[in-house]
Formats: sequence, C-alpha cells, structure tokens
Amino acid sequence: MNCGNTKISLCLLAILLLSTKLKAQNQYAYRISFTDKNGVIADIHTPSTFLSAKALNRRSAQHLSIDSTDLPIPQIYIDSVLKLSSGKLHVKSHWLNQCVILVNDTSNIKYVRSKPFVKGINYVAGFTAPLHIMARVQDEHSSIPINRNRSLLKTTGGVGYYGDAYDQISLANGQYLHDKGYRGAGKTIAVLDAGFNTTNTLAGYDSLRISGRIVDTYNFKLDTSDVYGYSDHGTEVLSTMAGIITGQYVGTAPDASYALYITEDALSEQPYEMDNLVAAMERADSIGVDIISISLGYNTFDGGIGDLSYSDLDGKSTIAAMGVNVATSKGILVVSSAGNEGGGTWDKILTPGDADSALTIGSVDISKTHVVSSGNGPNAAGQIKPDVCMLGAPSMVFNTSGTISAIGGTSLATPELAGLAACLWEAKPSATPYEIRNAIRKSADHAASPDNHIGYGVPDFGIATQSLSYLDPPILVSAIPVVYPNPFFDKIALSIYALSSAQMDWNITDLQGKSVLSGKVNMMNGTNNLFEISIPDKFPSGMYFLHIVTPEYNNSWKLVHQHK
Repeated sequence: MNCGNTKISLCLLAILLLSTKLKAQNQYAYRISFTDKNGVIADIHTPSTFLSAKALNRRSAQHLSIDSTDLPIPQIYIDSVLKLSSGKLHVKSHWLNQCVILVNDTSNIKYVRSKPFVKGINYVAGFTAPLHIMARVQDEHSSIPINRNRSLLKTTGGVGYYGDAYDQISLANGQYLHDKGYRGAGKTIAVLDAGFNTTNTLAGYDSLRISGRIVDTYNFKLDTSDVYGYSDHGTEVLSTMAGIITGQYVGTAPDASYALYITEDALSEQPYEMDNLVAAMERADSIGVDIISISLGYNTFDGGIGDLSYSDLDGKSTIAAMGVNVATSKGILVVSSAGNEGGGTWDKILTPGDADSALTIGSVDISKTHVVSSGNGPNAAGQIKPDVCMLGAPSMVFNTSGTISAIGGTSLATPELAGLAACLWEAKPSATPYEIRNAIRKSADHAASPDNHIGYGVPDFGIATQSLSYLDPPILVSAIPVVYPNPFFDKIALSIYALSSAQMDWNITDLQGKSVLSGKVNMMNGTNNLFEISIPDKFPSGMYFLHIVTPEYNNSWKLVHQHK
C-alpha cells in the first residue's frame, strides 16, 4: 500500500480494518510473485519433463514454441518462502511466476518480503477455518418453468433426438456439425467451476464415465482430486456439453473428453479464486486440453479487499485475464462467461470475460433478444464484449436428481458454445484458437454491426464450418490421367481424378483410326478412379491409340500392344 502524506490517515484506517479482519481469522492466503526463474532445474529444450505428449502435439500442430513461461518456478524459491512463513503451498503459476501460500501467523510475511527474489506480496484471502477442509454448499440459480409444447421432429437433428436441449443447439445451428458426425470426439474440454455434485453417479453421464472420457479431476480449493460434491453448478454446466439421456437430452459435445476442475470457493468471494483459476488453466495446458470453459466471473470481493474497478478490466491486467491470454498463446481456446451483472449497479462484464483473447459469451432468449441480466461490454480498453451470445433464458440442464430443468444465465450459454466449438475444431483440426474464434464471430447474425450487448450476435455453426473450408487438406489431383503399362499385354490400367460424377467414354483405335475396342464407365467425383480395360486373347500386336472423353478431359495416348 503506497501512502502519501495527504493520505496517511486513510491508509492507517485501511490497515486497521485489514488487521481487525485478519485477527478474526485463523488462516490467511498471500500471493507471492517472484522476480525471475534463475536456478530452475527444468530445461526448456526437454519439455517432455513438464508437458504431456498431447500438450506438445498441440503446440507442434500450431507451430508454437516452448518459452520461459512454461518453465516451473525454481523450487528453491518456493521452499524458502514456505520456510520463512511457516506456511503451506496452496497453488502456483509458472506462467505468471507466482504462488499462493497459506499461513496461520501473518507476522512471518515480513521475512518473505525481505528476500531479493520476491517481487511482490498481496493478501488474497482469509478463512475462519483451515482452507483444505471439505465443505458443501447449496447452489443458487434462477429457475424457469419448462415449456415442452413442441412437435417432436423424428430426425437426427430434431427435437425427437435432442429432446429438451433442442432449442439451445438449433438456435446456433449446432445440428449442422452433429449431422456430419462431428460431436467433439478427440477434443478435450476443461470445465472450471464450483463443484460437480453427483456427476460420478448420474445416469446422464453414464456414457462419459463408461468410455473413460473424464480424463482428469482436481479441486484447487481444497487440494484434493475429489470434485464430485460441493456444488450443483458444475454438474448443470457440464450437462449442456456432455449429457446424454436418450430421447430426452443431448449436449453440444457428447463425444468429447473432459477435465473437471474446482476453482471457485462457493462459501465466499475472495481474490485467491482467480489464482485457483490460473492454476487450473495451467494444469489443463499440461495435459493437452483443447478448450477451457469458464462459467465464473469476478469484480468485487468480501470485505472490499482486492476489489476490481472497471478500469482494471482492460483485457490484460487482472490475474484471471492474464491467465486466459497466456492459455490462448499456448494454443487453447478459452470460452468465458460475460457474467450476469447486466442491469445492476455494475452492469458490465466480469473478468476473465474481459480478457483480450477470451471468446466471451452473453445470453439471449429464444428470439435472439438480449437478456437484461447478461453482462455488457466493452472491456475497459474498448474491445467489443461479449463476443457472441447463446441461449440462456432459459437453458435446459439436467440436475443432481437426474431430472431436466430450465435455468437462466450466461453460466449455461458459455458451455453450450464451448461444446459446439469443440465440434467445429474436430471438423477443422488444423485451425488455431484465433481462427475458431474468428469463424464463430463472423458467422453470427449481427457480424456486420456488433454492439456491446450481444457482440456479434448468435453464431451459425454451419456458416462457421464453411468459412473454414480453406483449412481442408488439399486434394491431390493428377495433372493428367495416367495410363499404364506401355507396352501393354492383357490389360490397360487408367487412373483419372474426377471433379464430378460423370460418365467416361473410352475408345481404342488402330493407326487408320478404326475403332477396335470401346466402352463406357461411371466415375465417382472427388476421388481418383482406377479402371482396367481387359484386352482379348487374340488382340493383334501393333500400335494403337487410346482416347478418353469426360466433362473435364479429352485425352489420347499412343500405345504398343505385345504378346507375352
């Protein structure tokens, strides 16, 4: 805290309030940032020691290099901090070169502050009981009556297939990708939330569990791998992507794999939750996740300690926004909620939805009308936010009792989009996060005139897919049809690439132009067609011409026939 002469009394008052708050608690969290990574043991040239093969493949596919942000914090720094503070490590970030520690006695922090490798120290949380204790809370959300008065269209992309999830998928033309077989297979989505109560037992997640597509779990709040409690919110969020109840519900990416991470403290709102968020993003990066879905957002905190101002939400300054921007630089698409502060005192988006590189999602109703509670842009740097909107009034989810219900908010619009983005990326595997994000924005219904309520509007994933056709692998086409062998004996082989489904006429003539053998064959478009012309046993030796005619070709070859 920087106190000038004219602000001494105010600073003293703030210190007194903070001191009073700390004395009422028995565990405190501090963010320690470091000046450098001198002495780190890991070698940037051997990234397999700290990144998985899947993570390295993602970097390689996008031509991304390993840099100093990938290197871990020197362990000697962390060990020194813990020893001086008599503290416990909570989370760490090699991207941002900092860690969060938990201490019982705040007076020891002054010893940490004196070390030359310590760049800064910030108080980020306080707890009336030790943090790493399991706790569960009741979730709060807005319930909305369900309206099922719709005719069931018995088609793959209809209500009869998607059930109650039909509106949220069809509004963005997500069935276009599903009908082509793109359902997120091969893509991994990390879901950062407050808890995933009963996800390990709900029938709607049977397919996900049985196929082994929950690839990682971690609770960054409580330092445990258990995530199957604490809150219903993540359970509902996950259902919009991964849920399958035959005939009743299908999520936007039912064949994707998922990493489930708890970062949110549902019992309080404190700055350290942003550190949990970054730690989860780094773990997601290390295991090779493709997409991160964040239905969380921050602006103010309990007791006003660490509160953010609108000017802080400039796309690059908050801990959460910095984490999102680094994650994107590692080849990950980060999809983040705009928040539900619209129409209130704050009215704006939250962080990390403000992040430069985040694909920020607002909420609309079934008529594509902006929902008043959806957070408004721009971010403090003037960048249009949200980027696009999905159905959030209401969104259909299945809850912890296994029944389907309707709830409202950008928390559900966000994963709806993340799941369809996974399907789009499956269809266009060579795309970068920027290309995926750009295609989604440009496909939206207000792309020509974006604003800071709905951004570019509601995307159309059919249009987005087609706009990325330039990424499709090139078709290898022979410049001319190929005929072999020459001389020929008992047969002639002909390889020809067809640009359309059409008929090919072929004719073999002698030197006087008299036809001695002819025929017709049908070709398949978009592929190399291989044909064989059988030569009769008593076909005379000598010189011949082979002629072919198609809509694309009119070619002739001089060939020699010989007997074996």
